[in-house]
Amino acid sequence: MEALNRGSMRSQSSLELLVTLGFGLIILLPIVVLAFIQISNSTSTLSTTEAQAAAQKLASVATSVSSQGPPAKQLVLIQVPQDIANIYVGSLANTAGHEIIFVVNTNAGPSYVTAYTPVNVSGALGSITGQGVYLVNVSAQSSCPTNPATPCAYLAST
Repeated sequence: MEALNRGSMRSQSSLELLVTLGFGLIILLPIVVLAFIQISNSTSTLSTTEAQAAAQKLASVATSVSSQGPPAKQLVLIQVPQDIANIYVGSLANTAGHEIIFVVNTNAGPSYVTAYTPVNVSGALGSITGQGVYLVNVSAQSSCPTNPATPCAYLAST
């Protein structure tokens, strides 16, 4: 009889432990899910902020080089964050324009990060989609490759 009592006490202790652990996991699971969502949002915000810094840097250098006129050139080092889908120079059609646009993939869909330049810009940076440090050649052109009638700053990855 004594052995029977010990067995039921052990099973009762085991059951109590399982119930306690179950409640602990039920409480802990939403906290873990919220933490992962917060980390994901932080990553998207960081990528967007880094893309804005890179776009502003390119716009500033393009303005400077264009104001010097042809044959002025400058190499600029930019840090491209993760989740970049595309980079447009000039306009979304990659024709001469006044914007440098980074398309960042976020949780809410694509986000367009834009830097405005007072000068015409054109270029081919669409091949830069991976995270990393890239060297970009910015040169003043008397006629844009995409619109020969206008002078511009041309941006090309090296």
